[in-house]
Amino acid sequence: MSKQVHLNLSPQASADENLVKKAASSAAGLNSDKVTSIRIIKKSVDARQKNIRVNLTVEVFSSDEPVNKFVNPYKALNVSHKQEVLIVGAGPAGLFAALRLIELGLKPVIIERGRDVSSRKKDIARISREHVVDSDSNYCFGEGGAGTYSDGKLYTRSKKRGDNQRVLELLCLHGANPNILYDAHPHLGTDKLPGIISNIRKTIIECGGTFLLEKKVTDIIRENDEVKGVMTEGNEKFLSPFLILATGHSARDIYEICLSRDIELEMKSFAVGVRVEHPQSLIDRIQYHGNDRGNYLPAASYNIAKQVDGRGVYSFCMCPGGFIVPSATSQEEVVVNGMSPSGRNSPYANSGIVVEVRTEDLALFSSFGVLAGLEFQRTLERDAWINGGKTQSAPAQRLADFVAGRTSGSLPKVSYFPGITSSPLHKWLPEGIGKRLRTGFELFGKSMNGYLTNDAVILGVESRTSSPLRIPRDPDKLSHVRIKGLYPCGEGSGYAGGIVSSAVDGMNVADTIARVFK
Repeated sequence: MSKQVHLNLSPQASADENLVKKAASSAAGLNSDKVTSIRIIKKSVDARQKNIRVNLTVEVFSSDEPVNKFVNPYKALNVSHKQEVLIVGAGPAGLFAALRLIELGLKPVIIERGRDVSSRKKDIARISREHVVDSDSNYCFGEGGAGTYSDGKLYTRSKKRGDNQRVLELLCLHGANPNILYDAHPHLGTDKLPGIISNIRKTIIECGGTFLLEKKVTDIIRENDEVKGVMTEGNEKFLSPFLILATGHSARDIYEICLSRDIELEMKSFAVGVRVEHPQSLIDRIQYHGNDRGNYLPAASYNIAKQVDGRGVYSFCMCPGGFIVPSATSQEEVVVNGMSPSGRNSPYANSGIVVEVRTEDLALFSSFGVLAGLEFQRTLERDAWINGGKTQSAPAQRLADFVAGRTSGSLPKVSYFPGITSSPLHKWLPEGIGKRLRTGFELFGKSMNGYLTNDAVILGVESRTSSPLRIPRDPDKLSHVRIKGLYPCGEGSGYAGGIVSSAVDGMNVADTIARVFK
């Protein structure tokens, strides 16, 4: 038998398995020698007061029944000779769609423009070392998608899209630390993700799925209003009546292919801004009320949002103990993003600080039609490239200088490996973005005493928070509103954001295809 209990412990006690077991046994009304095992279900840090505590939900077992970590074991079927389903993109949406298709008795054929995770490391290193961007293998493109080398946060907890827990279980099955099953803010770490992704590929191939790397899709084959397959570079055809588009928010050429094939797209809101970096020790002092973090508390994070002139200004993808990375997908652009290793042990804390952009804000780009948001992003990224010195060096400014409208005479050391160049971002960022950012930072400084400081630095630009486009689909069938057999999926479809929600979306699409096929 088992019983669930709630504990409120000191950080040090929560890190001691024997003390947790003793406290859980007492809360369950049992002698500790009667408790055969415990399982942590939820864990969160409560730093609202100076006396910081850790909340735990623990399941206490007092019998020899096995403790099953996973709700449902993975059903690995042999699908070598089953109906093929084409999946364009090997990010979380594509990979988890493939894993689910295998369980449902269908054969996934993954087509990915970029390289495997190991080769991607070399291409990513060249961006920092040589300022050379490979347009098909970078922080955004390649096996595992954008999340593989940019942090691996798993913050989605909403149940409205589907089974988040199943995603976490499958990640654990392929090598993730089991603590993601109960942490309030689960995190994989960019140093752990490549191995997890490689294991997922191994599962897919061992079950009879096909994994094709360095195959860039150049066309979608359709007859009337039905999908027939795709064409890749070299005029190689892959045919199937089922096509999952899981290409991510940065595959702009896919949107252009859709338009050329009369596949409807629609504009949606998104956000752009900058990435700010503080010393991690400063964020720790702010969030932990001046307490020393010590050995038992994680690197502190923050999540903050304000309304400024009718638009949201908010933190995005906050990376405690992390690094800022170059996420451009073309040579003449600069895009910044953030990541953290699993230990979150860098001396820096960074976060995107972005401003909501609505379709009505894009009047200057109206000549680009439904692609107006893409062109707005491109313009910002080119401006960042020009102001960064026409390399992958990022334009940068001390935070208090930016708010005061002063060009920084010097810059602090930062985690961004390609380097930074002093630049007056307050002058060249679009007024609707720059002005709201400056006010937003002032408001953040009032909410977090010490946040607004010249010890912090902002880098431009953070422009790939989400897609400015949506590929419209039927809410029940999850297929395109008009094109039969086309299943837009994940971040690039405009219906998900982040690893977990994209993975869930991929699994939901797989379920739908299985129902249609059967």
